[in-house]
Amino acid sequence: MVAVSSGKQNRSRALTPSFLTDSLPTLLPPIFEQVQHTTANHRKNIVSLHKIQNQCSTITENTPKGIKLLGERAFNNGFIEMVNRVLPVKKGVSVADRVVKFIAGYVAYGTEQDAANRPEGEDEEDVETFSSRFVTKLLKHLLAGMEAKDKNVRFRVTLLTVSMINGLGEMDDDLYVVLRESLLDRSRDKEAAVRVQAALGLAKLQSGEDEDELEEGQESLGEVLLDLLRFDPAAEVRRAALYNLPRTPTTLPHILARTRDVDPILRRTVYAGSLSASALPDARVLSIAQREEIVRNGLGDREGNVRKAAAGMLGGWVDLVEGELIEFLSRFDVVSSQVAEEALISVFVTRPDLLDTIEFDETFWNSLTPEKAFLARVFVDHCISNKDEARLEEVLPVVIALAFCIQDEYNKLVGSTDDGNEDVTDRTFIVGELLKLAVNLDYADEIGRRKMFQLAREMISQANLPESLIPKCLDVLSKIANGERDLIRVVVDVVTELREGGEADDDEPPMDSQMSSVSDQSMIRRRSVATQRINSQDPEERMKAALIDLRCLLICISLLERVNTNLQDNSVFHGLLPDLIIPAVRNKEEPALRDQGLICLGLCCMIDAKMAANSFGLFIQQLTTADDELKGRVCQVVFDLLMVHDINDLVSKTMAPDKVVELVRHVLSQDSPEVQAVACEGVAKLMLAGMISDETVLQSLVLLYFSPETADNQSLRQCLTYFLPVYCYSSAGNQRRMLSIFSDTFSLLSQLSEETEDEEMPPLAQMGLMMVDWLDPQKTVEREGATIDTTVHLDLAEAMLKSILSETSKEVRKASVTFLSKLNLPEADDSTVDSWRLRSLLALVNAIRAKRPFGDASSKNSLVRFEGTVLKKYPELEIFNEDSFRAEGSENVKVEELFGFIDDVEEKDIDAQSEIGSRRGKRAGSTASAPRRGGSKARDSVTPAPSDIVSDEETPKKSRSTSNARSKKSKMQPVDEESEDEEEEVEEEDTEVESLLDEAEEEDDDDEDELAL
Repeated sequence: MVAVSSGKQNRSRALTPSFLTDSLPTLLPPIFEQVQHTTANHRKNIVSLHKIQNQCSTITENTPKGIKLLGERAFNNGFIEMVNRVLPVKKGVSVADRVVKFIAGYVAYGTEQDAANRPEGEDEEDVETFSSRFVTKLLKHLLAGMEAKDKNVRFRVTLLTVSMINGLGEMDDDLYVVLRESLLDRSRDKEAAVRVQAALGLAKLQSGEDEDELEEGQESLGEVLLDLLRFDPAAEVRRAALYNLPRTPTTLPHILARTRDVDPILRRTVYAGSLSASALPDARVLSIAQREEIVRNGLGDREGNVRKAAAGMLGGWVDLVEGELIEFLSRFDVVSSQVAEEALISVFVTRPDLLDTIEFDETFWNSLTPEKAFLARVFVDHCISNKDEARLEEVLPVVIALAFCIQDEYNKLVGSTDDGNEDVTDRTFIVGELLKLAVNLDYADEIGRRKMFQLAREMISQANLPESLIPKCLDVLSKIANGERDLIRVVVDVVTELREGGEADDDEPPMDSQMSSVSDQSMIRRRSVATQRINSQDPEERMKAALIDLRCLLICISLLERVNTNLQDNSVFHGLLPDLIIPAVRNKEEPALRDQGLICLGLCCMIDAKMAANSFGLFIQQLTTADDELKGRVCQVVFDLLMVHDINDLVSKTMAPDKVVELVRHVLSQDSPEVQAVACEGVAKLMLAGMISDETVLQSLVLLYFSPETADNQSLRQCLTYFLPVYCYSSAGNQRRMLSIFSDTFSLLSQLSEETEDEEMPPLAQMGLMMVDWLDPQKTVEREGATIDTTVHLDLAEAMLKSILSETSKEVRKASVTFLSKLNLPEADDSTVDSWRLRSLLALVNAIRAKRPFGDASSKNSLVRFEGTVLKKYPELEIFNEDSFRAEGSENVKVEELFGFIDDVEEKDIDAQSEIGSRRGKRAGSTASAPRRGGSKARDSVTPAPSDIVSDEETPKKSRSTSNARSKKSKMQPVDEESEDEEEEVEEEDTEVESLLDEAEEEDDDDEDELAL
């Protein structure tokens, strides 16, 4: 091989200048021809080409001004000519990609040869060779093409430049600055493929950049890559930035944010690449909150590949701790974590061999920590879900042993609470996990069953038991008790004990493991009298009594959430209604007590239809008077009652059944976003179940979905995003219902769009297209016994054409005509399609052209395309004659109504008038005040007044006196009272709630916060 050297080196053979014109042009093209077919011959051709370059470098010419490098210039020009032939080739052509790879390899080879032949002790900058001059000329040539107009040239130039960077070696500072600025400009190119290559090039330059040498205000390359990762609209650009972004404390938060990226490949790359065990050796460099966030996002992702990558990341974390699951769980805050269980189950699934290493010996149970208790509970749940009974038998303790373990841990909890230690939360968590574990035990052992039953009952009888453990104790009691009647009896006894002996319970010592937890005396039912229990004149005693009542209500709520038996069949519970629940509802001094009382009453109503009918008015009243937090719970109660019970029977004592729609619309109009989201979910369930089918309610939901006022209410938007298409696609009747409100709703949305200046509202055309898609008959779910209405879009086309003909808004007409191309009209052989309905479309199209023509070309073309589609799909319309069709009006009333509508439309150039009006509006807008937000207007249009909800029969006296002055048109008609004979047939306990609440109304008649039934 001929070594690369300067002109001073001896050469074995000198070439004449004729070589440059005779031989060189025939040597380069064959080499480039070969390298474009396969990469296998690249190395051989690189060596051959370097020999040719070395030979050309020997051809020089001596002149008075110095030596002319004739050979180098000829070779460089010939090489660049070959490069130029590749530049216009578009992305994705493999032959061009091979040539680019060859050029990059050749540049790197020349740099390597220079380094190998450089004398020792000399710097690279001090030695100039023909290879270094060639690289400089080629790079300058490529940088000159960075601003080319052709996107293919810009892509190839950037790709070539980036491919050569690693082989450039040392370069001049000025050339480096030009290269850096050129790549920064290409990072903002309009073509995503160019920005990808620019990101790769900037990443290569970043390693050699010193941020201290940057000028003031100059952006570092790391910041540029970070901006590309965060803000670039193209997923491939964000991926390129992610691949090459270093993981530092500054960049990690932005890398973690990509776990919620819209591109699934990028999300998977974050877990499989940036957060893998090899890239992130220790997960503790992330905070606990960050760890839980990435696990929650990864395991909850909708894409299976992303979930698999997240599971692989967790497997890497387990490998880093050498399979120690307790150490792995210490990476999470298991006490308050929401994802630690999902992470552990994921490890069990991906690493089943770890299940064989788990042992729960005596030492394990004697030294419980939150992580150990959590591991035991999740392990048992996993074995039960997979029906792995053999493994379960090996690790589960016997019932009585676990009972004593729970008792010991509870005694430690009591001691920590009394001493004020900081480990109360951990102790509470351990007891809670053991109680969850106890639910899954086999209680065939009678001794163990009795011990566990006594323990759970005694724990729930303690006034200082943490509130979070109450539901878990009831779960254990529910598992052990002999039916719901026995469970209710036990809980009623516990509540009675608490209310009678609340003072003594506070100082009760911890239980002894060797003594019985419950004496025979505790099983005797006792009745309490309020006047003996507390001294109403002592504020401290009243506060103690209120706290005990609050705890009793929490116990009752947990009980009612776990039983389904009708309360009429459990007379033992009836004593709590007048003694605890009703007084709590009537309480006006303690809001917390009243709130829990309402929730408890609502749960009672869920399992008792007669009590629900008696109390329904109370919950309606609370929708107006309660605070937002309680209003949300009451709203859940109201909709649950509507779902569970017959609506007519439920509202029979409160309002007329036909007023339920007004009630629903009133609840949807609440100002609180949380309440509005709860109401929206409840209404969606009622409509999907077919219990409410009113069009105005459906219109309210559509308006709420698009209103800018709900843009930040993600719960509501997510609910409606699922509900609206599912509701329409579920049946043809629902699509017909949506079709009936399409025109009015779209008109309201157009007004809302004009009045609001909020950018969060979608464009009018996008909202209309979504509604058109909901009405697509081809997306209707096929069910047995249900037919698909294929004429929905045909009727929608007629409605749109009528709207175009009568509408005065240019924007609405322009949007409507674009929807016509999205319609799926029925087939020509569809027997459900009447011929006159098809001809009515052409009649309306002709009327639009004659009376309300479009002024812009795009709208005209849309109308022409729709007409062409109709004529092509239905060939019989080619002979359409409007006069003959009009004559059919004498026999067809629908045709007569159609031409009556067309004849009533005045001829007018709407588009021209709209432009004049818009110019006037802009001039007037400088002095006019800002319009009111459109969301409130849309909501008011579908919202009744709160006073229209409750009937006069059920309203307190003061409210009745003020409501009589209102218009009778907005009043709801009261329901006729039951006859005396019917009242005598009602059992006394059925009206107990109503009578007690009526007494409260009489006592507090002048109170502004009066309850109403």
